[in-house]
Amino acid sequence: MSALVEYLPLFGQGILRTLSICLWGGLGALLLGTLLVTFRISPVPILQRIGTGWVSVMRNVPLAVVVFFLAFGLPEIGIRGSYFWFGVSALAVYTAAFVCEALRSGINSVPIGQAEAARALGMPFRLTLLGVIVPQAIRTATPPLANTTIAMIKDSALIGAIGVGGDLFSLADTLSASRGVDVIPVLIGVVLGYLLIIAPTSALFTFSEKRSVVRA
Repeated sequence: MSALVEYLPLFGQGILRTLSICLWGGLGALLLGTLLVTFRISPVPILQRIGTGWVSVMRNVPLAVVVFFLAFGLPEIGIRGSYFWFGVSALAVYTAAFVCEALRSGINSVPIGQAEAARALGMPFRLTLLGVIVPQAIRTATPPLANTTIAMIKDSALIGAIGVGGDLFSLADTLSASRGVDVIPVLIGVVLGYLLIIAPTSALFTFSEKRSVVRA
């Protein structure tokens, strides 16, 4: 266990690097997922097909395939970039499908009369969605969004497999394989690192869910 204490600063850097991957990936997934759910409930057929197709593909393809496709496939067609941003992009486009479905489940829970009343008042689709439906849908969507976020944080370990460097996954490989550190304390440090990220995230969603129920 002395190795865990000795390399504590490295574990701290690994947590920050992993947190950076998750924050950028989560932001991208939220923005793209919101756009996709708008497509899925749009009255425009082509947009509905785009949203449905994206969700169908991403929900049936392993994240590892998406990660390696972006990291090693895109450079083959001339699209260059860092492994960090390739990994973040893969995490975002994959998780966006699940964010979309979480938001759509919340939207479907809103009584249809709310949208009909908004249309009767002459409100356009965009204003009806953002001003009437989404605020009510968030209450129902919070639990599945929490599950999706936690799953994304755990999935971020795959990003280290493409050579991003500095994250918890890469750190474990470096310490155990390259420096010969005992694997048990290294794995304990990695587990604690992910717990330090996931536990506060889960608590924040739980707090938000309770507040929304009280306000309801």
